[in-house]
Amino acid sequence: MKNAALKLTGALALAFLFAIGASAQEKKLKKSELPAAVQKTADEQSKGATVKGYSTEVEDGKTLYEVELTVNGHSKDVSMTGDGAIVEVEEEVGMDKLPAAVREGLQKKAGAGKITKVESLTKQGKLVAYEAQVRTNGKKSEVQVGPDGEDLAHPE
Repeated sequence: MKNAALKLTGALALAFLFAIGASAQEKKLKKSELPAAVQKTADEQSKGATVKGYSTEVEDGKTLYEVELTVNGHSKDVSMTGDGAIVEVEEEVGMDKLPAAVREGLQKKAGAGKITKVESLTKQGKLVAYEAQVRTNGKKSEVQVGPDGEDLAHPE
């Protein structure tokens, strides 16, 4: 009986944790569901681009909206607050377009892994980091370096 109660308690705890995690996940939206200011910024940012979708999520207690774009064949994600202020831009960058120090820094951090995609991270209008997706023995991970290719004091 005691064992069954422990199993039930464990199952309930897992269900609770899953529900909390699910509530923090990204939620897809239609353009019409975006606040007017967000729609305006999204329209400005998507000029000359293809819109892949819109979403929202709560991050550190703040609601953020995102427009996913394709620009000249590469991805670009723009995150903004409810008043349309841009918080972060993640934009795909080809390895051949990276400064040499950034390319070297990312390759050093990737080690034996293969870099599959690189994005520049811009916050409040300032380039703060480059992030690479890495595949090592079938496992995916991410590494970051600063705009100069050096280690970051903290992840961006």
